[in-house]
Amino acid sequence: MIMLMGSQRDYDMLTGKAADRPAWSAEEVAAMHEFMAKWNNDLVASGEFVDARGLSAPVHARRVSSKDGVPVVTDGPYPETQEVLAGYTIVECESFDRATEIAARLVNTPHPEHARLDHDWYVDIRPIDEYAPEPEV
Repeated sequence: MIMLMGSQRDYDMLTGKAADRPAWSAEEVAAMHEFMAKWNNDLVASGEFVDARGLSAPVHARRVSSKDGVPVVTDGPYPETQEVLAGYTIVECESFDRATEIAARLVNTPHPEHARLDHDWYVDIRPIDEYAPEPEV
């Protein structure tokens, strides 16, 4: 699974709701969507694509935690959480190294010159448990 990370501020920049950052233009958002569509379509063509989904903004999240054995529900976004899962892509490929190569192509995702992140860009890659290699003993 290739996990793409983001923050509420990232979503706000894309939609023009960030008070302290310039909004992405419609053309800039379209270029990013075209890049992602091509990335996904290339995986479909190679037979490596399994599933992909983008998630709604963190403001729509709800966290359920426990305090003294009682469920506590908190609506997002959560100020203590800078980054959250923004979307994922599941690939079935020959190796963990190949999944890393696929994810590395995301470094070239187009973005406006004025766009700046509050954190370093990254994606996480993790094997889904049923495909994870057995630990060496």
